[in-house]
Amino acid sequence: MKMENAIRILAGTMILTSIALTHWVSEWWLLLGVFVGFNLIQSALTGFCPAEIILGKLGVGKASAKCCN
Repeated sequence: MKMENAIRILAGTMILTSIALTHWVSEWWLLLGVFVGFNLIQSALTGFCPAEIILGKLGVGKASAKCCN
């Protein structure tokens, strides 16, 4: 999986989780969605993406011998 796709999946999952937790637990969970949105904006402007660093250390985005792309 490409790193860009993995980051989009992670961000979307975090936003949906934030919405669900806000609905069922507490409105304070909206801060998670704000945090994710802020990080998406700052990474687009600065090029620094903490999620990319973490996912890279987990092996996401590395070329595989089986990959045909």
